[in-house]
Amino acid sequence: MRRLFQCLVVISLILAVGGHWAFLQSVAWVGMTVEYSKGGSLLDALEKTFSGEHPCKLCKVVDAGKKAERKEAVVKGETKLEFLELSTVLVVFPPVILHQPASDSLDPIRRLYSPPTPPPRVG
Repeated sequence: MRRLFQCLVVISLILAVGGHWAFLQSVAWVGMTVEYSKGGSLLDALEKTFSGEHPCKLCKVVDAGKKAERKEAVVKGETKLEFLELSTVLVVFPPVILHQPASDSLDPIRRLYSPPTPPPRVG
């Protein structure tokens, strides 16, 4: 279940940054290269593919999709998050002692003797 959630998050992020257009454009380029290499050399096919003079149907769809997203982003008025750096002052106060220990517990002579009764046994 966690793995599925992680995959969904990754796919969502890829779609949010426009990764689907890059994927479709790559598919179009591969298809164009294969198609153009049937009638000539691979070098000619690559030149024809990446020259931009002979776009395929998928290239036109990708271009139209990118332009539509840009127009939509301008119409929506994308908001950019800006974080202000706030200077903070850290003030440290000494601890407040609410209860003063009894003076006899601090007496070094009393601390040398064993306790008056043995400690309880759990059994």
